Amino acid sequence: LAGPLFLWVLAGNLAANLLRNLWTSTIIFCGHFTGEVETFNQQDCENESQGQWYYRQALGSSNIKGGNLFHVMTGHLSYQIEHHLFPDLPAKRYREIAPKVQAIFREHGIHYNTGGFFRQYFSVVKRIVRYSFP
Repeated sequence: LAGPLFLWVLAGNLAANLLRNLWTSTIIFCGHFTGEVETFNQQDCENESQGQWYYRQALGSSNIKGGNLFHVMTGHLSYQIEHHLFPDLPAKRYREIAPKVQAIFREHGIHYNTGGFFRQYFSVVKRIVRYSFP
């Protein structure tokens, strides 16, 4: 469809896909692999109660702080804790329930893992480097 501009269109599509994939993987890593996120093995998940499942979701997720545009650009997955606790809730509502989730975490002494984008990202990089060596 692009005719003689085919190569330019192809290059633009490749660049857009590369940038989108890098952005998406970065947001996903920042929600699941920061330094303060706990990891679990299969035995930890066997025979767990519903309450234990929610507790594991709380400990195994992290959020990224940002403004409205940032949250829209992440598909609201910068609220990964809320996403894990309420997977059926529309993503645009995560911001609305986040203060309530934080209050419940405070009440029960659970760490609400959140931080700015660069803090969370460098925490991920540090963890990847640490796990890269025996």
